[in-house]
Amino acid sequence: MEKIYKFCQSCGMPLKKDEKGGGTNADGTKNRMYCSRCYENGRFTRPDITAAGMQELVKTKMKELGFPGFLTGFFTLGIPRLERWKNT
Repeated sequence: MEKIYKFCQSCGMPLKKDEKGGGTNADGTKNRMYCSRCYENGRFTRPDITAAGMQELVKTKMKELGFPGFLTGFFTLGIPRLERWKNT
C-alpha cells in the first residue's frame, strides 16, 4: 500500500494546497510524494538545491505571501527531515 503524504517531501507545502494536485511522474501519472513546484515529469525542478537552499527559497516565498518572519522560520524547520533530504 502506498504511503499517503500530507506535505510535499521536498519543500513541505501542504499537498492539498497544490493547485495542480501534486507533481507528475515520467509517465504522466500524479506523484503523491511531491508537489507540482518541486517535481514534474519524473524529475525534481531544482535538482541541485540543498535542504538549506530549499529552506531559504520557501522562507522567501512565504514572506512574499505575507507570512511573518518568525512563522517562516518555524514552518521551514522540518525541511531537512523530509524524505528527499534524508540521504543527503
